[in-house]
Amino acid sequence: MKLKESYPDIYAEERESMVKTQIEARGVKDKLVLAAMRKVPRHLFVPEKWRDQAYTDGPLPIGESQTISQPYIVGLMTELLNLKGGEKILEIGTGSGYQAAVLAEIAKEVYTIEIICPLAQRAESTLRELEYDHITVKCADGYQGWKEHAPFDGVIVTAAPDHIPQPLIDQLKTGGRLVIPVGDFYQELMVVVKTEFGIKKMNTIPVRFVPMTGEAEKK
Repeated sequence: MKLKESYPDIYAEERESMVKTQIEARGVKDKLVLAAMRKVPRHLFVPEKWRDQAYTDGPLPIGESQTISQPYIVGLMTELLNLKGGEKILEIGTGSGYQAAVLAEIAKEVYTIEIICPLAQRAESTLRELEYDHITVKCADGYQGWKEHAPFDGVIVTAAPDHIPQPLIDQLKTGGRLVIPVGDFYQELMVVVKTEFGIKKMNTIPVRFVPMTGEAEKK
């Protein structure tokens, strides 16, 4: 029995309320993003003990000292990629797999890397059970990106380095976007647009993400 069949969607009303009051009301207007977040069963991406809080306005623990991001942040970061449908996206920091699922509702291909192998394995299992067959999960250090599948239309990073990893910019298509939190204690959510003349950086809002580990810590 598939996971989505095992758990009847008793959270549909809560999910609709989440989209209206936490995401749309705060300024996320992209119809593709809103539709994706209305569809993806966030409660199936959190541990069972936290399931009744899956649609509340905040992050939740997912094990291994990691969290699933606040729904608004997931919506905002997805909107900042400026997806139109059919893209190839790279995600650094799979976590629970929820952000990848939201991306996969819009994009044609999603490649996602998680440095903590138990999380990668759990996320892959959940995504397979939910039949997200166009998401590919790998356990690895995401600092160097995923060169064999580059270039990407967009790259999204869900952990914060103190600088922007150059390989992630290198693996963007011209016109592509990188959405990434950058900083130590104080972090800013940045959008980096790759143009034929170089890159354009834009700051959006202050954020608080777990630090990016691995090679990012050595630079």
